[in-house]
Amino acid sequence: MSTLLKITNLTKSYGIQTILDDAELVVNDNQKIGVIGRNGAGKSTLFKIIVKSEDYDEGNIDLPASTRIGYLTQHSNFTDEESVIDYLMRSSGKEDWECGKVAGSFQIKNEMLDAKVVSLAGGYQMRVKLIATLLKEPNLLLLDEPTNYLDLSTQILLEHFLVNFRGSVLLISHDREFIKRTCNETLEIEHGKMFLFPRAIDEYLVYKEEQIEQVGRQNLRTEQKKKHLRKFVDRFGSKASKASQAQSKLKQIAKLKIIDVAHPLNTTTITIPRVEDKDGIALKLDDLEIGYSDKSVAAGVDLDIERGQKIAVLGDNGQGKTTLLKTLAGELEKLSGNLKWGHNIQIAYYAQHIPASLNVDETVKAYLMRVSPAGVTEQDVFKMAGNFLFKDEALKKRIPVLSGGEKARLCLAKILLQKNNVILLDEPSNHLDFETVEALAIALRDSNVTVIFVSHNRTFVEIVANGIIEVKDQKVTRYHHNYEEYVYHLQKEIEEDLGISEGPKLDMAKEERRELRKKIKKAKNRLKILEKNIAKLEEEKKSLLEWFEENSGEYSKEKTSRLAEIEKTIADHEKEWMELEEELDVLN
Repeated sequence: MSTLLKITNLTKSYGIQTILDDAELVVNDNQKIGVIGRNGAGKSTLFKIIVKSEDYDEGNIDLPASTRIGYLTQHSNFTDEESVIDYLMRSSGKEDWECGKVAGSFQIKNEMLDAKVVSLAGGYQMRVKLIATLLKEPNLLLLDEPTNYLDLSTQILLEHFLVNFRGSVLLISHDREFIKRTCNETLEIEHGKMFLFPRAIDEYLVYKEEQIEQVGRQNLRTEQKKKHLRKFVDRFGSKASKASQAQSKLKQIAKLKIIDVAHPLNTTTITIPRVEDKDGIALKLDDLEIGYSDKSVAAGVDLDIERGQKIAVLGDNGQGKTTLLKTLAGELEKLSGNLKWGHNIQIAYYAQHIPASLNVDETVKAYLMRVSPAGVTEQDVFKMAGNFLFKDEALKKRIPVLSGGEKARLCLAKILLQKNNVILLDEPSNHLDFETVEALAIALRDSNVTVIFVSHNRTFVEIVANGIIEVKDQKVTRYHHNYEEYVYHLQKEIEEDLGISEGPKLDMAKEERRELRKKIKKAKNRLKILEKNIAKLEEEKKSLLEWFEENSGEYSKEKTSRLAEIEKTIADHEKEWMELEEELDVLN
């Protein structure tokens, strides 16, 4: 086992804020590590330090000469006129056939190789950047939120690649499902420290919860002991005969320390104000055509969405998902047909471009108080702001100085504080840590608000959606299956295209049960046969032993050989019988 990266005593601060404090990490070959932590914990900073694009205050970063880092960021360095194949050749220094071979594994082939990179949809541009990274043959991949803006097809391709990648991976993602499918170890960055747990993310979160409960129990025992010692001091401290003992107890009390409990990752709870319960249609689309003056994106759209439904809008990038949401929000005029909202419906719309237009010169607190409807208390505002990481001094920040991510979180907090009947969301999970993503998903799922959303975050969609609309090939249609089946069919298409189809996965449970029943039946039948055979052999053995007793003076080579054979066969059968019994215990 060779070491690819060793970090010791790493410290990094921004002013008075310490991001990394004496942090340590060792990454060896063939490790797939999901990196988690709250926003601002230092995940991206760590990556920048490793690739030497950012300095650090103290410590050591040891990268052996054999380590080849591939660092995938959101930044693009292709020119406006550069074709895919030209860019790949320039960035990697490889021949066109080598570039084409790797590109084909990400479904970029034939005429697409000659297309200008800037003409491709965002998901395909990310594929091109990933291909360029892989052509450099790294053995340590650093992936910082690679699924941001990636459509599901590209995510599935990336999953396939990472699972089969013969190197190590450090992956930052706010999508728990993506981490779970690609990583088998978990690195949490919290309170300046790094803790590497050698198991998958779900196991780590269970472990962490158990650790927190254990610390809580220990703190309770400490408090009880301190209470008893204090009671002794209060009772006998004034007596001369007990003075030395009382002083001893005071020293014991001073030594008893309460262990600080770090907030676990699953404590965020978001509450969305309920709206008036009403039945009926929230939105009716009749022969709707959407698009732009020079381009129709989809036509003949006929859909009814009932109040309270949670509809995921799915499809590859560039197919028109955002165009549909903009049309529903009234930001884009429909080309033809009818679009009708239900009576007295208030609509909120969140999209990636909206936070950039948030330029009022107010503090976070003042802004949220102003936009909140009647009946929302200051405490409600504080709680919602805290869920989106605006606490204490952050509430006093003025909006013009907020980062893009902070403005995005502020817009979401505003929308959730308002009593909207319909919420339209375009990629709401970007800029959120996965704890907040899941809390937001649960809040939307449990609300009585109608939600229509675009998201490529698998965990978010799985939690929220109870209906699916697919935008594909200039059509917008209702998908009449659940999200799991949608993902399965898409994955099957991709695997077949890549020639790696692994057969149906949705029927796996049924197939496994069938196979299990076959195994149990086969084992039981074999047990019966063994028992019959052993009984017969025991009878034959008994007869042979009786013959030897009755004919003690005689020697029979044939019978002696047969007895030895029977005894060996019985021993073999008994061993197999025991193994089958153990197997049945497991199968049952």
